[in-house]
Amino acid sequence: MATIKKPDLSDPALREKLKKGMGHNYYGEPAWPNDLLYIFPVVILGTIGCVVALAVLDPALVGEPADPFATPLEILPEWYLYPAFQILRIVPNKLLGVALQSAIPLGLMLVPFIESVNKFQNPFRRPVATTVFLFGTLVTLWLGIGATFPIDKSLTLGLF
Repeated sequence: MATIKKPDLSDPALREKLKKGMGHNYYGEPAWPNDLLYIFPVVILGTIGCVVALAVLDPALVGEPADPFATPLEILPEWYLYPAFQILRIVPNKLLGVALQSAIPLGLMLVPFIESVNKFQNPFRRPVATTVFLFGTLVTLWLGIGATFPIDKSLTLGLF
């Protein structure tokens, strides 16, 4: 149940505000219909107007047109696909690369079974799950960082 402040209609200042159509929020009038029906649409239309005005005044540049005969040397996917992309780049046999790609979701499906081997929640008391998680995280980071390097330096990350 909402707490509504009752208006003191004997207050001359409030009576003057109410005559002018002001002061309805002063005494705790509910949001419907005043705010939701009259104020919110104005704010929403104002926001849409500002976005449209900014889009018209400063349009985003599209860039140079696509040329199918001039492919850039290094085409990279979005950052979250770097490890999978790196697997396809470094494996010489593409069928093996696709098989390794399918091993990613299969490995993720094994996580609940690895987690349920031990009943403890503390990672130090679940050595198998913790080791698998840390190894997978390190391999994913290594592959993701390696995808940003040229192919000849991608496995060593340019360190040696």
